[in-house]
Amino acid sequence: MGEPHAVTSNEEIIEAWDGVLFDRFVEFREVLVEGLGAHGEVALRENPPLPGERVVDIGCGFGDTAQRIAGMVGPDGSVLGVDASPRFIETSREEAEAAGMDNVRFEVCDPEDGLEGEFDMAFSRMGTMFFANPVAALRNIRGALRPGGRLCMVVWRAKVENPWMYRSEVLVEQFVEASEDSDEPTCGPGPFAMANADTVSGMLVSAGFTDIALRRSDQPMRLGDTVEDAVGLAMAIGPAGEVLRLAGDAAEELRPKIEGALRDMVDGEFGDGGAPVAPTSTWVVTATAP
Repeated sequence: MGEPHAVTSNEEIIEAWDGVLFDRFVEFREVLVEGLGAHGEVALRENPPLPGERVVDIGCGFGDTAQRIAGMVGPDGSVLGVDASPRFIETSREEAEAAGMDNVRFEVCDPEDGLEGEFDMAFSRMGTMFFANPVAALRNIRGALRPGGRLCMVVWRAKVENPWMYRSEVLVEQFVEASEDSDEPTCGPGPFAMANADTVSGMLVSAGFTDIALRRSDQPMRLGDTVEDAVGLAMAIGPAGEVLRLAGDAAEELRPKIEGALRDMVDGEFGDGGAPVAPTSTWVVTATAP
């Protein structure tokens, strides 16, 4: 269950991320940035950009990581944040300007179509799993790095190693299935497209990278302040949210029952009488452009 969708181009993926998924990420931004940011901080601590370096942030989202990196490279360095979603880029630009960051800029860019520049480092926090053709995208990223340039990306490990997402999807699929005839755009191959170490290593080898290494990162993630927050998050974001969105009206009819089942699951497995917290697990992937 929950197999990746077959997608032949990034057009459908971009439509999803610039539409309904952008809206949902805005709604749950605090929880998502905090939870995903914990894994990003591990990656940046272990593979820090150096003062004066030029860095590209792939799939920059709201631009919070790009701003973080801009502070690390300092005034003599520079950061380019790229995302295929114009709405994310618009938000990134506005917030960087408001923060007075003058060594970071943002561009709408799909690395699968090409990436211009010569960078010392490419970083990505959960931004590379959704490429329809990941080898092509990674090859373009490698081409934009100087010889000896580094890639560092954070990707989800196996779904079962992330029990909140796994258990939510299993539960939802007891009620509904994603409709193959849905007109809703999908998010692409899905967040676990790079979960397998051999698969992601093979992608990087095919894209021309060397010195490939994967390091496991396990971090707790707060799912909200209440069980209700966690239920809302599960129904909006991730595999369970995708199933519900693609199921359409069939899911809406069963929504009260699904909410009740998710509430019991979250309360029993992740609630512990307080703000629900779940274990999460990622790979911090590093590689070098020869």
